[in-house]
Amino acid sequence: MPLSEPQKRHLRKLAHELKPLIIIGNAGFSEGVANELELTLEHHELIKVRVNAGDREERDAMIAAILDASGAELVQRIGHIAVLYRPAKEPRLKV
Repeated sequence: MPLSEPQKRHLRKLAHELKPLIIIGNAGFSEGVANELELTLEHHELIKVRVNAGDREERDAMIAAILDASGAELVQRIGHIAVLYRPAKEPRLKV
């Protein structure tokens, strides 16, 4: 479900006040992180993820792996922080 630009703009506005709920360290994107990401997305729908990787290419690869594993949409990425959105089974946010 690709998001339109007005939808992304709305979600960026909602995410502005959020703190990162998932922090991925140097160990990378593991199965445990994937499970926690799944639970967090189902509960919150809109989350920030902090990716602590060495260089930009590594961060890009980790974010791509996160998106593939979770089925979430990338709303915004600034530096080490990525904002992800995936509607829950019973959506709470109106997009």
